[in-house]
Amino acid sequence: MEDNDLLKVRLEKIAALKAAGVDLYPNNVRPQNTTAEILTEFGNSEAEALAGLKQQFSIAGRLMVVRNFGKAAFVKIQDRKGQIQSYVAKDMLNENAFFVFKKLDIGDIVYISGKLFRTKTNELTIEAHDLRLLSKAMHPLPEKWHGLTDVETRYRQRHLDLISNPAVKEIFFRRSRIIQLIRQFMDKQDFLEVETPMMQPRAGGAVARPFKTHHNSLDMDLYLRIAPELYLKRLVTGGMERVYEINRNFRNEGISAFHNPEFTMIEFYMSYATYEDLMTYTEELFAFIASNLFSSLKFTYQGTEIDLSPPWRRISVKDALLQRAGMDKYTLEDQTQALAFARKVGCEVKDTDPLGKVLMAIFDEVVEKKLIQPTFVTHYPVAVSPLSRRSNSDPDIVDRFELYIYGREIANAFSELNDPADQRERFLQQSKERETGDDEAHEMDEDYIRALEYGMPPTAGEGIGIDRLVMLFTDSASIRDVILFPLLRTKQD
Repeated sequence: MEDNDLLKVRLEKIAALKAAGVDLYPNNVRPQNTTAEILTEFGNSEAEALAGLKQQFSIAGRLMVVRNFGKAAFVKIQDRKGQIQSYVAKDMLNENAFFVFKKLDIGDIVYISGKLFRTKTNELTIEAHDLRLLSKAMHPLPEKWHGLTDVETRYRQRHLDLISNPAVKEIFFRRSRIIQLIRQFMDKQDFLEVETPMMQPRAGGAVARPFKTHHNSLDMDLYLRIAPELYLKRLVTGGMERVYEINRNFRNEGISAFHNPEFTMIEFYMSYATYEDLMTYTEELFAFIASNLFSSLKFTYQGTEIDLSPPWRRISVKDALLQRAGMDKYTLEDQTQALAFARKVGCEVKDTDPLGKVLMAIFDEVVEKKLIQPTFVTHYPVAVSPLSRRSNSDPDIVDRFELYIYGREIANAFSELNDPADQRERFLQQSKERETGDDEAHEMDEDYIRALEYGMPPTAGEGIGIDRLVMLFTDSASIRDVILFPLLRTKQD
């Protein structure tokens, strides 16, 4: 049948139910059980033991399957925890309840209560003594009970995806669990969870293109934050020596399997620590999560075994370029040769780009996809690290690392730059780059420099992409699979 024909049939049922005085959307029912509770407690009970139970069980959920035999039927009800079978028979329900049952469709929300028994096929089943309609579905579920398979439709109509594909729901249960574990770990380490502004007068804390908006009452432009960093470090300056925030960032950049313009991060700052301390801390955090999820530090992602057993590999940017990109030390140190090499491997670079930026373009294009097992890449160029502390051993690099797993950046951390004079010089250099057309370069932020002038303690900070972390721990190939409502182009009707 065409969709219009199916809708017509359902509308006729709705009209019949209304004519009979049935409330299509009541709000006075409280189920006492979930499918998981019943299956966990009685899933292994023998038929004789079930027959001896005096209690009634009640569940509410979506009608997913109906096997109709005229005056009786087997149905399956799905709630937030799973599915369970129910046996519905005319001689066990009052006349009104059975009338309602005959007008039900796949997708309707129903309430059923009754006793437990086992069928001839030994399936645990609720014998329905009461049945009520709680919400009438006007449209059929996609492909009936065979599941929603079209990827774009799944993302656009996540409600149907969750109904039709139980494995999708499990991903988001695990996502919630991962975030709970992160909070548990941070709280045990005496970190304070805070919230900082989502709308900011300057787009600071990262090298990225922002979204711009306007506040009418104040008549001022604002930016959706690209990172909470500068606000969190103000809190550190104010004496909050260990702080973290789990929240959204917004970057006006491309969309891919690994990028969504709106994404979730945890960013945290620890006073009297260095980026090297955070390497150990990160290993411990990831091990804590994996141990709770898998009872192991080894798991499979996209067919590859990932081993989180510490210590993880550590390699500098220059060594990675020498070993994984096929560069030599002369090309690493010469602007002209580096530009030529970058263009040879497909990087879009400008003649005016500083050497450090050219090297990182090569790294991003050639090296990162080869870093499968957990790897800390260290000693980044100053040119791409405007907020990081310079290395004591080499003023052209900073005390920073990025963590890569399965060829993707998962975390970024560094010893924080707390010298206000150096920070001002970095911002001035970024301003010059903005003038040459780099709209991702960091803006001058006098208010932040003024905060540093009051003295920020030596501090290390880190940001971890929650969405990519969830991808890793749920074996998800695309970031859209772990974001409930990923951004999509508006569909034209």
